[in-house]
Amino acid sequence: MSPERLRRIADLALPIIGGMVSQNILNLVDTAMVGVLGTAQLAAVGIVSFATFMATAVVMGFSSGVQAMAARRMGEGREQESAVPLTGGLVLALVIGLPLSLVLVALAPTLLPLVNSDPAVIEEGLPYFEWRLIGLTAVGVNFCFRGYWAGVSRTRIYLYTLVTIQIANVAISYVLIFGKLGLPALGTAGAGMGTTLALLLGSAMHFVLALKLARGHGFLSRLPGRQTMVTMLRLALPAALQQFLFAAGLTAFFVIVGRIGTDELAISNVILNLMMVAILPGMALGIAALTLVSEALGRKQTEDAARWGWQVAGLAFVLMAVLGIPALLVPGLLLSGFAHEAAVIALGEPSLRLVGLMIALDGVGLVLMHALLGAGAARQVMVVAVVSQWVIGLPLAWLVGPVLGLGLTATWLSLAGYRILQTVVFAILWRRGNWSKIRL
Repeated sequence: MSPERLRRIADLALPIIGGMVSQNILNLVDTAMVGVLGTAQLAAVGIVSFATFMATAVVMGFSSGVQAMAARRMGEGREQESAVPLTGGLVLALVIGLPLSLVLVALAPTLLPLVNSDPAVIEEGLPYFEWRLIGLTAVGVNFCFRGYWAGVSRTRIYLYTLVTIQIANVAISYVLIFGKLGLPALGTAGAGMGTTLALLLGSAMHFVLALKLARGHGFLSRLPGRQTMVTMLRLALPAALQQFLFAAGLTAFFVIVGRIGTDELAISNVILNLMMVAILPGMALGIAALTLVSEALGRKQTEDAARWGWQVAGLAFVLMAVLGIPALLVPGLLLSGFAHEAAVIALGEPSLRLVGLMIALDGVGLVLMHALLGAGAARQVMVVAVVSQWVIGLPLAWLVGPVLGLGLTATWLSLAGYRILQTVVFAILWRRGNWSKIRL
């Protein structure tokens, strides 16, 4: 790979990595503040955060559609139209996000007990859940802007805005949780309100920046045409469904592990959190690949688009292989930072080693998945992701875990197996090249 191409990847991916890392760090600070209130409050926020992720997954899918179409317009030399897809994405975020938010807020008292039956957790979690659901539309809006900034290769704007949102979240939540500045202490409700207010602040920042930097490229200055909206729906709806089913699949995986035992469930939570941190570079490189592939296709350079996919995937493999080394060599040391019983740590070591072994291939899969999204193959990506997880991975986990009693490592092996299979299928689809015929 030439230094110029490597620099191009880094310019796109590094700000995204920085933004994601800052989000994880500040989320830990947010969790620590709620943890001061008590165990029930901490459990409530943790459970609700996962339930909220399932809800917000529906509107997060708009990001890849906006990004793919904006990058394609840039590659086609139609920069003056590059922000029209952003306007279309925002319309969808409002039309779908607002009604969905209202319905879920009304159903929250019924939905939360389905996730956890502990009365104390429900009491503390319900106001937090309601406030997070109120912010659902703002999540969709912010993801649309993330897709646009990445699509036009201005990911530093995404970094600055996300860091501002996260700092505001911590500051506002601190005031509202503990009742500072003369305000009443709202507890978990304050944590949810603080997050939603920070998201709204981020949306306002994005709008101001877009009016300044993208008005001449079609942002709010022209209505997206019918074809733009149809293409946006064709890209966004499969991505939204995939995100939702992925989140639901993680929930199902934890239900399966919980059937094996409480210790297994506890240490699996730690392993998954470590895994989610480790795959951040792969996700960022995937977002970079989406832009690079779509731009190249806009220039009608199919071979260059294919080369971008393979080169970014190779970079992800090397980087994430390095990140997987600690999990392979010192899994107990990593787990001991979160779990403190020797037996529980020993229980999780083989599974974490397995994660360290497969994480590089998972990085390749993440990049090629986003590359396919950049080419417009959203439906193919959805089918592969859903079938591999729900038809193969989860049934296999249920079989080897609760049914056959083969233990935690075998259950995690089923998760690793479906992720590797997914990577292989994405690689086959990328190699075939049928994606190059899709028009956006």
